[in-house]
Amino acid sequence: MKTLVINSGSSSIKYKLFDMESEAVLAAGVIERIGEESSKLEHKKYPGTEREGKTEQNDRVANHEEGLGKVVALLTDADYGVIRDRAEIDAVGHRVVHGGEAFHAPTVIDDSTIAAIEANASLAPLHNPANLTGIKVAREMFKDVPQVAIFDTAFHQSMPAKAYQYAIPYALYKELGIRRYGFHGTSHRYVTKKAAALLGKKEDEVNLITVHLGNGSSMSAIKNGKCVDTSLGMTPLAGLVMGTRCGDIDPAVHAFLAKQKGMSIEEIDTLFNKESGLKGICGMNDMRDIHTAREKGDAQAQLAVDMLTYRNKKYIGSYLAVLGRVDAIVFTAGIGENDSDVRALSLEGLENFGIEVDQTKNGERKKEARFINTESSTVKVMIVPTDEELEIAQQTMEIVGQ
Repeated sequence: MKTLVINSGSSSIKYKLFDMESEAVLAAGVIERIGEESSKLEHKKYPGTEREGKTEQNDRVANHEEGLGKVVALLTDADYGVIRDRAEIDAVGHRVVHGGEAFHAPTVIDDSTIAAIEANASLAPLHNPANLTGIKVAREMFKDVPQVAIFDTAFHQSMPAKAYQYAIPYALYKELGIRRYGFHGTSHRYVTKKAAALLGKKEDEVNLITVHLGNGSSMSAIKNGKCVDTSLGMTPLAGLVMGTRCGDIDPAVHAFLAKQKGMSIEEIDTLFNKESGLKGICGMNDMRDIHTAREKGDAQAQLAVDMLTYRNKKYIGSYLAVLGRVDAIVFTAGIGENDSDVRALSLEGLENFGIEVDQTKNGERKKEARFINTESSTVKVMIVPTDEELEIAQQTMEIVGQ
């Protein structure tokens, strides 16, 4: 069985083709700047295929239909392809950012599914319409192939009302759906399963704090394998300090900026989403640059790291209280998997809670999932590389195979 995973953005298409018998990646790529004067397509065949290799194209791609056509052409190409024709693709899995309250699980795509995704577009106006574009084009291109929508928000739908409700008039929740939804759910679900396996437990037996740290970051409290709280809110702006997003902030700051600076709602929204976080503190949002600067004595770079890891520690502390018993703290995503300083500082001083990091293990650079806690640590500390595309492929096959 071969499953194609598609992540369609407003001007991009990311894709991976999996052989689900071995869960091996056969090919993957990305098309960027769709609809612009110059587009870029990168395609790679993976080891184990007949002819491993990469190719790049820089021809203009006018729209998503043309872009997906180029993807299929490369997948079946004599030199860079891995299948004879599109009929070898057995299922297509689509990443969809926002499922609102309508979707709690992967869903086979039909006309009613599309209508429900469109209805949630106001909750993710930059993402859901782009995701739908890819879905509609793929349905035309693979007419007889089952297609499944995997929602970033679905894993968090197990949260109780006391965790997802905001303390605003209840009527606004009923009318407009204003509540905590959470994101990165596909990643949090994937590392939950992997962590449970490493712990030698069933998924419904584990209590975890999963820490997804990248340019966008989130943390989730997992009880008996289910999400009971998460840091991102109605939008991906809440919670942790991120690359360009401020995370938690006094909501009255919006009104203060409007009055003192004459800023519009749109300007404030842009400020908090694109000019804040690490970038707002020190002018950089790549942790590698920030670490280099702090090593040279840059006070603002040091402040950025201090603020990020302090916020992480506050959330870890709150989720320890929520869960009571914690089997493991699990770091994942770009910063979570690769930044030993951020991991160590985020857990520094938590020894009284049974959390002890082995600094030698923490400093090692390895690709596989592993433990980095000391032998005496009662709470395990883990690094689990995330694989959202594989999780989408797995969930797609679970639905298609029913």
